[in-house]
Amino acid sequence: MNAPAPTDLPVVVIGAGPAGLAAAAHLEDRGLDFLVLEAGPHAGTAPRDWAHVRLFSTWGEVVDPAAEKLLAPTGWVKPDPATYPTGGDWAESYLQPLADVLGDHRVRYGARVTGVSRTGRDRLVDADRDTQPFLIHVETADGREERVFARAVIDASGTWSTSSPAGASGLAALGEKAAADRITYHVPDLKDPAVRSRYAGKRTAVIGSGASAFTALAYLADLAKSDDGAGTKAVWILRRGISGSTFGGGEADQLPARGALGLAAKAAVDTGHADAVTGFRTQAIERDTDGRLLLVGEDGRRLDPVDEVIVLTGLRPDLTFLDELRLGLDERLQAPTALAPLIDPNQHSCGTVYPHGVNELAHPERDVYLVGMKSYGRAPTFLAMTGYEQVRSIAAHLAGDQEAAERVELALPETGVCGGAGLFDQPETTEQQSGGCCANPATVTIGAPAPASTSGC
Repeated sequence: MNAPAPTDLPVVVIGAGPAGLAAAAHLEDRGLDFLVLEAGPHAGTAPRDWAHVRLFSTWGEVVDPAAEKLLAPTGWVKPDPATYPTGGDWAESYLQPLADVLGDHRVRYGARVTGVSRTGRDRLVDADRDTQPFLIHVETADGREERVFARAVIDASGTWSTSSPAGASGLAALGEKAAADRITYHVPDLKDPAVRSRYAGKRTAVIGSGASAFTALAYLADLAKSDDGAGTKAVWILRRGISGSTFGGGEADQLPARGALGLAAKAAVDTGHADAVTGFRTQAIERDTDGRLLLVGEDGRRLDPVDEVIVLTGLRPDLTFLDELRLGLDERLQAPTALAPLIDPNQHSCGTVYPHGVNELAHPERDVYLVGMKSYGRAPTFLAMTGYEQVRSIAAHLAGDQEAAERVELALPETGVCGGAGLFDQPETTEQQSGGCCANPATVTIGAPAPASTSGC
């Protein structure tokens, strides 16, 4: 069967999460045909997986304007813009209603994308490549295989399904897979009785230094203070040392809930509910004679046994199904090459990320875009508002409105996270030492209040 002409085809959006559905809303607003392919059985599969976790962005910051425009005629009432939704709230009260408005004929569930290419062209073939439609292989929930043609592809599949391992090398630690029954890679729901009993009264290692790790430490501290949590203890494993940037921006963060997470993590340490182990890069996970887990560092250190391990070392994009496309990705972040310098945590640990759109997200393969969390690759600093601006710009470009595509329509709050050298414990640069964007970070003494000079940007 010959492929139809690209001009007669829809834009295929991969993923019915926040960025994917926002992309669909903007395409609808522009009068462009589209099809959303979602692997899960409903909208917002990933937020539903962390339904118990509260966002550090308010409702006013996680509802896309084009989506709100579509929802308004249905009688949908926007939640209080100043309140903070959980992942479950976000999925149930916004994402699913939005998907319902877009319609089942344009949002297909149980449709997992397993491959994307150009029709009749693998990645080696140059001839007439840009004139061929995209070919998307889809596996349905009942195991059937289908193919879908598209004029453009917007990949908003996120990074939730591919957690980074405990091993500091980026590979699984020796013994990590064998210890899978005692390891989780997401923040546990301690309101679930079965999950709560798994951690209550136990010693749990939390590996990671971002917002998810802060959340897990705060949850475990709350459990330790509860009637059924006596003896609960967290061991916080950090690959870096502790400085003024470790706990985020605190009260200086323009997203207050994000700042509060860092303060909660610090409180967990200061009150003795968590012990911090710094400069520890996990090399192996072993079992002792009682079946408990022993973490072994690259420097030979062996930590006291723990009952459970929560690995929150970040997420990474699944690029396997895009292997036949010519993507231009940064060799470190796996983000689009023009975007990577703007978000690289090895260079940027404070201030705002410059709003960006179709130009920064372009690839050598024309009309394919990675958006939302996936566009950031391994960088951890993504905000929903950024994704909404991305897809607004892309939809404008696909509609032929280049002026709107290149116009910036977003102002981001400052992160309030300052100092440090990004992901690793490298020496401070001259700019950081002299102030630059932020003051030189002070060292935080565990168990003592943070000095006033660590207030952020």
